[in-house]
Amino acid sequence: MVRYILKQIKITGNKCFGKWFAKNVVEETIDLDALAEHMSTHNSPYSKGVIKGLLTDMIGCIKELLLEGKNVKIDDLAIFSLGIKNKEMAEKEEDFTVSKNISGVKLKARATGDLMSKSLNLEATLKKATFVNGKLATEPSNGGGGSTSGSGSNTPSGGGNTGGGGNHEPIGD
Repeated sequence: MVRYILKQIKITGNKCFGKWFAKNVVEETIDLDALAEHMSTHNSPYSKGVIKGLLTDMIGCIKELLLEGKNVKIDDLAIFSLGIKNKEMAEKEEDFTVSKNISGVKLKARATGDLMSKSLNLEATLKKATFVNGKLATEPSNGGGGSTSGSGSNTPSGGGNTGGGGNHEPIGD
């Protein structure tokens, strides 16, 4: 069940000022240790420690391969790749330098298989959350750009207690 809250754009001058959008509520962030524990409870013959060791090694190997210029595809999860964060454009090729024109490298992940949007939309059910962290869930937003990413909004990013509310709705096509 994907819980959401409604946020209102309160930035004057924004073309979406006063409009409302849905923002998913993140109830908890699961770390590698908790993921290994969870996986070990799914009729696995492997202990939490073995699973965590495998996942830790996998992460290290993915990083190594990415830094070698390879993409890594994990079926039904994502294709991991690196991207370059550019600072500014060079007027001419000979003016381009790494220090002046590149600010760093970023990790990119594109969903594959069961985690692609079309698959998630078939399985996801939405429910409006009435309370988040003990507060009424619908509060005006001082940020956001009208997109469902809620970028810049003051939405809580963790912690649970997303209770109540009706509106159980499957996602339409």
